[in-house]
Amino acid sequence: MTVRSDEARGDAGGNTGTGDAIVPDDTGVPTGAGDEGAPEGGAEGGKPLGSRAPRFIRRSRPLHLSWQVAVFLVGLAVVVLGVIMLPLPGPGWVVIFLGMGVWATEFVWAQLALRWTRRKVAEAAQKALDPRVRRRNLTLTVIGLTLIAALGGWYLWKYGLVMPWKIHED
Repeated sequence: MTVRSDEARGDAGGNTGTGDAIVPDDTGVPTGAGDEGAPEGGAEGGKPLGSRAPRFIRRSRPLHLSWQVAVFLVGLAVVVLGVIMLPLPGPGWVVIFLGMGVWATEFVWAQLALRWTRRKVAEAAQKALDPRVRRRNLTLTVIGLTLIAALGGWYLWKYGLVMPWKIHED
């Protein structure tokens, strides 16, 4: 990645507010503004970290700051909606991660949190495919279903097809 100073190009205004213009290097892949010092996606094969705002927005510092505030508020509203859905009917965790995805379009900390979450989910999926873990889960499922069937059979033997709140001991 080659970074040229705006002054060296003769431009008066900077596109990132730092005085630097982001120019593609020999790979031809430019990165977004604001990802200085952040690792690029090469380590994990993901997208580079940083703002995904359109270039014309990143060029103006006040416009980019307004964009970030708007993205933060939209993401916050989605995350709050997801938290509300946790005890209520609805896909609470899915909505929370959707809100994190909204934040990840602009903020490096959200991008890193989502990368960590993806890595942990992939590790859990690989672990679940382990034959020993699958056998253990299958064994626990069979034991649980056997206990439920035994309790249901005992209830039917003792009370018949009567709802529990209508059982009267005479």
